Amino acid sequence: MAVYCRRADPFVIAVSPESSMNAVCRPPELAIIVPTFNEAGNVAAVVERVAACMGDRDWELVFVDDDSPDATAQAVRALGRDDRRVRCVQRIGRRGLSSACIEGILSTTAPVVAVMDADLQHDERLLPQMLQELKSENLDVVVGSRYVSGGGTPGWSRNRVRISRLATVFGQRFLAVDIKDPMSGFFMMTREAFDDTVRQLSGIGFKILLDILASSRRRLKVRELPFTFRERHSGESKLDSGVAWDYVMLLMDKTVGRYVPVRFIVFSLVGGLGVLVHMLTLALLFKGLGAGFAASQLTATLVAMSGNFFLNNYLTYRDRRLRGMKMIGGLLSFILACSVGAVANVGIAVYLFEADTFWVLSAVAGVIVGAVWNYAVSAVYTWNAASR
Repeated sequence: MAVYCRRADPFVIAVSPESSMNAVCRPPELAIIVPTFNEAGNVAAVVERVAACMGDRDWELVFVDDDSPDATAQAVRALGRDDRRVRCVQRIGRRGLSSACIEGILSTTAPVVAVMDADLQHDERLLPQMLQELKSENLDVVVGSRYVSGGGTPGWSRNRVRISRLATVFGQRFLAVDIKDPMSGFFMMTREAFDDTVRQLSGIGFKILLDILASSRRRLKVRELPFTFRERHSGESKLDSGVAWDYVMLLMDKTVGRYVPVRFIVFSLVGGLGVLVHMLTLALLFKGLGAGFAASQLTATLVAMSGNFFLNNYLTYRDRRLRGMKMIGGLLSFILACSVGAVANVGIAVYLFEADTFWVLSAVAGVIVGAVWNYAVSAVYTWNAASR
């Protein structure tokens, strides 16, 4: 039976076949997960700096790349051909920092895992101390914190500091542990603690630490170590308005997600807005411009469906967002799904009404059936198969 192991270092001298096999196949002590998107200019510096601070410890770097157009994955593989400690997990048709971290951790056998950014704003020199604290103090998680004594965010604008502090306050309200910086993207934890939590994770947005701390079924033992947040080494920041929305989605999922899928909630809110758009368009065309009712109704329906598609593409399915020519196929499949949903809506409502059900309840039942149909079908055919 063939056994596939990590390559042995050329200077290792085998004392016996058994000891040689154990030495070669031993998993790394620490796996550092680095999610990337358009970070080709940073990966070499990340490897160099981590190697410089980790000394003779047994570690590996797992870059999880969301199919970056700047060839980040190829840059990582080129480094990996010269250094066995460097690996690449390339994801096709999926986006999102939290989900990338989850997949990266699941891909390693290391008993301890760390998460850090690829832009070198996290201080990799803290990694050895984090590892020592985690092992010697029997902790579950060690967090690189900007908000404990000794940490800081020099260079941040006053507005960015204010937003970060506000998000931190909201995040702390969802946690059962006392932590100053639950929004940190720089932390280390035991594999055992991760495995106990992974099935409860939302995987939404970019704050994977908050997700872990809020999802754990037991009170995790956490310690924070200060670090100074540095300037980006290369490339552009990924912070935008969509990041704030991802954070809202995560908080929603941690509160009501156990009862109703958070995507369905957002999908329904977008649908409600679509009703308003439909009525306004209909009133403008029919009452304002004097167009025929049938033509006005058809136009209003198409306008509302198109608006719903673009909003869902940006908000509900931000991590599966369709781009370019794929948006055309996605729009057509969404309109088709919603058209069938509208027929189901009317059919159920009429059936219940004719069965002597109160008209309001009949209408609500129809709306619910239509919404569930639209959500389920579009999730499969618009933002799943079409995005691959």
